[in-house]
Formats: sequence, structure tokens, C-alpha cells
Amino acid sequence: MLKTLKKSILYCLLFLFSFSVKASFILIPMDEATQQNHLKAYGITYWALEKDFKASWLLNYRGGSFLLPDAAEIRKECQIRGVSFEILSDGQANQILDEISSPSQNMESVVLEKAPKIAVYTPKGKQPWDDAVTLVLTYAEIPFKAVYDEEVLTDQLLLYDWLHLHHEDFSGQYGKFFGAYRNAPWYIEQKKEAEALATKLGYSKVSEEKLAVAKKIRDFVIGGGFMFAMCSATDSFDIALSSEGVDICEPMFDGDESEANYQSKIDYSRTFAFKDYILERSPTVYEFSDIDMTTKRKMPMEKDYFTLMEYSAKWDPIPSMLCQNHTQLVKGFMGQTTAFDSERIKSHVLVMGENRFNGEARYIHGTKGKGMFTYFGGHDPEDYQHLVGDAPTVLDLHPNSPGYRLILNNVLFPAAKKKKQKT
Repeated sequence: MLKTLKKSILYCLLFLFSFSVKASFILIPMDEATQQNHLKAYGITYWALEKDFKASWLLNYRGGSFLLPDAAEIRKECQIRGVSFEILSDGQANQILDEISSPSQNMESVVLEKAPKIAVYTPKGKQPWDDAVTLVLTYAEIPFKAVYDEEVLTDQLLLYDWLHLHHEDFSGQYGKFFGAYRNAPWYIEQKKEAEALATKLGYSKVSEEKLAVAKKIRDFVIGGGFMFAMCSATDSFDIALSSEGVDICEPMFDGDESEANYQSKIDYSRTFAFKDYILERSPTVYEFSDIDMTTKRKMPMEKDYFTLMEYSAKWDPIPSMLCQNHTQLVKGFMGQTTAFDSERIKSHVLVMGENRFNGEARYIHGTKGKGMFTYFGGHDPEDYQHLVGDAPTVLDLHPNSPGYRLILNNVLFPAAKKKKQKT
């Protein structure tokens, strides 16, 4: 009897001990050494939020790691998607959180509350590889909805938390492709489709219709939305807002002459990020203005890098989130709008990535009303000089891309629990 009792007590103690050391958390490390697929790691975190799991973003801890509750389905999803993870006990997780909370450490734990609803501004029929964001969202298995002019003009942006713009032209000049591609079938067809859509929506010119779209997007941000723009969507968006009521389009774009002395009528107070720029008047030049550095830069491809700024994670969590990476030095890449002339950026806009040697900013962030925007120069972080007709980038070859990580930082950013900024 006594022997049986001792055995029962021993079993109970073993059970209690096993329970006490049972894993309670999953750490998804984001450092260079241990994470085999950084891009899909964001997809796992988004998926967990969709499933109503709690998540924390550990800023500056091992490259901006994610902390999730331990669950069999999360483990399984990580294994399926090829994402590295570590199992932590309560004690181990608390030890990490204690380290992060220490005033001596430039780290912070940010709670992610919900999976943001994502919209990508893109024309119908566009392929996923036509821009870097739809490409990486598809690769990371993060769901999004494609929206275009009709959806924007009927206020459907109100359904979303985050909006992406890429290789778009809001000025009504059809991307300034006229010089090189005026006789190309795809250019002729795109121009025809844009004109037909403008007419359908009740506008006499494409430039007028695109301005109306730009103003709706502006209102979306002012109302509290998050906008992320790349390539030509960055400067053409600001140019469209600043030229409201001014005809800057030449006859081959809108059928009539541009307004005389239109440069003097540009209103920089209406823009999000840029100031004092000079518009490119020639319809045959593949540029919108002198905001872009593409034709001004003197840098060989092998030396084209930009540096991410380092911020206080505890005091400036927003730029810290947007700059999370496993390296501070990021390979540059070109686009119609490659980078932004530092002298053309408004003083209140935060430059988060720059090449000081070249006097250019690559990655900038600012606020507008209750919302925020981020501009990222270049077209595809893993395709140095993306050309019309180039094959899509295969992200299976670049699962640890620092440039693509910056895009995904912006995707998860709206999920963060809002804290009052201290600076």
C-alpha cells in the first residue's frame, strides 16, 4: 500500500514538473544566422493574427523577432512554410521580455492586435509580379484585395487599413512612356483603356480622373489610413496633388496644350513629402520632375547600397518597426523613381534610409492628418534594373531579402497597438 502511494506521488510530481516546463511560446527569430525564410515569417505572424492568436513584435531583438503563443497549428504552419522557430518555456520568454524592457537595451516589445485589411491599387488583369508588393504578399501568403479607380472613387478604401501604390502615374501622362514606347501595342492599349475608364467615370480627361483618385487616397490617409508607395507612385502622387487646377499635360496626353508657365502655379503645400521640385516639361523624357535621382546618380551597381537609420525602440517605436531588419546596409535597386533628392524632401518627413554619399533618400515616412505614409524608392528590391518585359523575380531565390523585409514591415505596422509617441 505504501509502495503504491509513493509511486502515485512520484507520478503526480513528474506530471506537475512536466507541466511547469511545458512550452508556452513560439519565438520566430529574424536574425540573419537562424531564420531560413524571413519573408514567410511575416506571413506566419499575419496568419496567427487572423486566427486571433496574440503576437508581439520584439523590436531590435534578434533582427525584429516575433513572439507567439505555443500552439500545435502554429508549429505546423511554420513547418509547412519553411519558417524557423524556437520553443520557449514561460521562464525563457519572461527572461527575454525582461531583457527587452531593461532601460539599458534599445529594444521594445510591441503588441500586434489584429491583422490589417490590405488593399493594393492596381489595374485589372495585372499580374502578381508586376510590382514588388503584390509579389511579396503573394509569396508570404498574406491576403490582399486589388482595387482600382472605380473602387477608390466609390469610397471603398474605407474597408481597408493599408493601401499600396506602385508603378502608377497620377499625373495623367501615362507613366511618361511616350518617348520610348508610343508605338508599342501595350502602350496604345493602356492609353485607350485609361481614356475609356475616365469617360465611364464621368471625366473628360485621364488627368482629371487620376487627380480625383489621388484626392480620395489623400482623404483616406488623413482619416487614419496607412499608405505605402513605391517607384513612380511616390512622386507622381504628390505632383498630381500639387498641380490641381493646373494643366501640366502636353497634347499627346490629353489632347490640348499645357498651361503656360504652369511651373509657377504648383502648390507644394498640398503634397505629402516633397517640395520645390521642377517638373519635367518634355513628353519624351522618362521623368516627372527633379525629385527622382535616377539620371543624377553616379554610382556603379556594385556600390549601390543605402543605410537604414537606427531609432530608439522605446521612444520611437514607429520608425523602429519600419526599419526592422537583419542588416542596416541594404542593396540599392532602380525604378522609374529610384530615390529622392534630399533637398526636395519636406523638413517634417523622416528619412529612414539614405545614401549620404549620393545625397539621396531611399525610404521616408511621414504623417498626414490622422494617418501615415511611407515612400520607398525603386521598383523591385531583387531586380536591380527592372525593365519593361522582364521576367518576374523568383522570391524562392531571395527568402531573406532585406529590401523585401522593409515592404513587409509596412504591412504589419498597422497591426501594432497604438501607443502615444514620446517624441
